[in-house]
Amino acid sequence: MRKLISVLMTLLLMVLMVPSAFAEKNPSGPPKMEPAKYQIPSSVRSITKENTYPNSTQDLPYLQPSELTKKLINSSNVKIENPDLIRMLNESSINSTPFAVGYRAIVYLGQWALNYESSETSPNWEYQKINTNYYDNRGGNTPYRIKYVQESQKIVRGGLTSKITNAEEVKKMMLLKAMKKTNLPLSFDTVIGAGTKNDHFYNIPAKRLGYLYAYAPAISEKGKVTYGEVYLMLKGNRKFIVIKNVTSQGIGAWIPVQDYVSFGFVASERPR
Repeated sequence: MRKLISVLMTLLLMVLMVPSAFAEKNPSGPPKMEPAKYQIPSSVRSITKENTYPNSTQDLPYLQPSELTKKLINSSNVKIENPDLIRMLNESSINSTPFAVGYRAIVYLGQWALNYESSETSPNWEYQKINTNYYDNRGGNTPYRIKYVQESQKIVRGGLTSKITNAEEVKKMMLLKAMKKTNLPLSFDTVIGAGTKNDHFYNIPAKRLGYLYAYAPAISEKGKVTYGEVYLMLKGNRKFIVIKNVTSQGIGAWIPVQDYVSFGFVASERPR
């Protein structure tokens, strides 16, 4: 008799939890960006068309939660925004059955970075110097025009400002928030190809040395990430999520702006 009950319970568990392996992507695409809270300075110019290195657009997992996932997220006592956790929930289904009366199960889904709350998003237009164009016009009698030409390929990398658990998940959430707040093309890695040019010119007066500096801009993103242990609770036909051992940690990141360059020009009597 005990063996028969054990077999029946095993079959019931198999019926209740069946993987569906279908992640639903948002058919309407990424959420709309909010207007930037600041103006891009005139010294910052787009090189999207001129960049000799074709940066790929940052592919972020904009996922639309399934109906089941929405119900589970709404049942949680802590806000869930982690796209990787949402994807995992999307890839599972829990089927109801009339024989589930009195059934109870607790499934531990692991410790997750649940959400990221942004507190400060600010630009640094001169995050990293990437190039210097130079011309000596001290022997000239008329102004000399100088333009930006990238002398060598430059890789600009951002990253988190400190070590943190589930770093890749946290970076995704921070990137999503920063892109929405700035309406700028952001990526933790961007490349400016050798030979990249810009048509804007600068006049070096006669009897002067001219220096045209180029910088890669980046966004400073700061906020708080919340962690917790995620449990899926099954009680009869009820399904809900419980978060335990919730902790929070402050975190910051530098996120480069793709295909934008900030310029600074100096005319000097002496070498710099």
